[in-house]
Amino acid sequence: MPASTATAPHPHPLAAAARLVMLALVAVLTLFATRHVTQLWWIALLAVAGLPSLLAPQHRLIAPLSRVAEVVVLGLAASQVAAVASIGTVAGLGASAVLPYLAVPVTVTALRRRFREGAALLAVTAATLLVSGALTTAGGELQLGQPGYLAVCAQWLILAALGLYAAGTLHRVLVVRGEGKPQPYAEATRLLTQLRTVARQLPGATLDPGGISEHLLEELRTVAKADRGAVLSASGGGRLVVLAQAGLDRVDWETTLDADSAIADAWASQQATTAARSQSRSHRGADVSALIVPLVAGVRTVGLVVLEADTAHAYPPPVVSRVTALTRPAALRLEAALLFDEVRSLATNEERQRLAREIHDGVAQELVMVGYGIDNAMATVFDNADETAEALRTLRGEVTRVITELRLSLFELRSEVDRQGGLAAAIAEYARTVGSSGGLRVHLSLDESTARLPAATEAELLRIAQEAVTNARKHAGASNLWVTCEVDPPYAQIEVSDDGQGMADQRPDGRYGLAIMAERAERIRGRLEIRPRQPTGTTVAVVVGTSSRRDNVRDSAAPEGE
Repeated sequence: MPASTATAPHPHPLAAAARLVMLALVAVLTLFATRHVTQLWWIALLAVAGLPSLLAPQHRLIAPLSRVAEVVVLGLAASQVAAVASIGTVAGLGASAVLPYLAVPVTVTALRRRFREGAALLAVTAATLLVSGALTTAGGELQLGQPGYLAVCAQWLILAALGLYAAGTLHRVLVVRGEGKPQPYAEATRLLTQLRTVARQLPGATLDPGGISEHLLEELRTVAKADRGAVLSASGGGRLVVLAQAGLDRVDWETTLDADSAIADAWASQQATTAARSQSRSHRGADVSALIVPLVAGVRTVGLVVLEADTAHAYPPPVVSRVTALTRPAALRLEAALLFDEVRSLATNEERQRLAREIHDGVAQELVMVGYGIDNAMATVFDNADETAEALRTLRGEVTRVITELRLSLFELRSEVDRQGGLAAAIAEYARTVGSSGGLRVHLSLDESTARLPAATEAELLRIAQEAVTNARKHAGASNLWVTCEVDPPYAQIEVSDDGQGMADQRPDGRYGLAIMAERAERIRGRLEIRPRQPTGTTVAVVVGTSSRRDNVRDSAAPEGE
């Protein structure tokens, strides 16, 4: 049983203090007005009537009935005390000794945001005062006909109504002030929106969409039965991407928002939706219950949670309420994480384009001019300058090599995953271009589904593949390059193998590239493996997510041929 349900609610401190103070006050006033200790039994009766409300403030029946009993006792006590009191020359003023206690039950209802109940208590009090005044006599006259009694009753009813309004206003101020405190993810969202140019300075550990989604699924499976589940997010073009999923088997979830599905209905309505059929493309179960809960941050839908159980009617309204209670705060966290990914991607792309322009307009142009200068020098050598000419030719070849390297670097910086072409197409284009310039024979094996990975994950996988291909071209001395790309979201595997000299004799800068690949894989919660290839060469593989067909990086070497 959760702790919140196992622990009895404590009395509200303000409610307990108000009752004690007001009981003491009206007791003193009653003694002063009547001079009879016996009239204090009304105060004792008030305390008894209010005790259940104090001890069980959250009970749906006991607490309201206790407050009704308080105001009924209060109305009867006011007329009885007024009948025996002797205050001044105006009869009926003794009711003012008891009526201040009216503020207690009315204020308690306001603090608990039960304003209609507070108004109802005022109405019950007024009716009790009228009835008891019509049945009680003082000096041979009915209390109801005494101006002093009517004036005092009207005065305290008006003051109680004003107290109800004031308490409600105070409660709203306290709520707004509490909501105004900056929460971690709300503050992150605000900063990311305003400070897009400094996204790299923000910590990514707590703003990982995949990690947040996995944690949310774990929480939901503790309050609702789920044989499988997933968190989906929009990727553009009316499609969704799977951020995380749970279950024994990988599921091909429905990812289109224009299909006739409960997923599309929940996204459009922003309301939790249940269905009696699976929301996957491949599930063939008999009895299936599906629950789709939109993740709404403000007015924007940032994602969906899909839970499915292989039983009928697994998600009654109480279960739906518990699930939605957990998804509300998660929506804000996920929005902050997705915004962070978007900002980081934008900042990275902008920096990449800036570096490409600087290299193109700076070093590349200068090296071209050096090459022209060498050509001119060679043209001016006439007298037995064979050695000088050979040196110049060597230098010219070196400059040509540097220019080629720079152009490949520019191509790498400008390469990105096309939202129409996909990750496999981007990797294939880069491998062909680099292989052609480096004299490598490239063998491609591409297997990509129509579903897409999150944009940030695709970008990191592309950079890892680029670094692996570049290392093979520059440091391995290879003749063949095998590139395998398998994408089946949320699973993906990229593998680059060469038949070069292997890891032992590679240059230090090649190992620096391996460290960069490891950092990129860790950033997307992927697994990087670097191993020797038989008979010669190296294999670099990165895996994201899990596949129903394999759980680890493949142990077999890539085929030598296409």
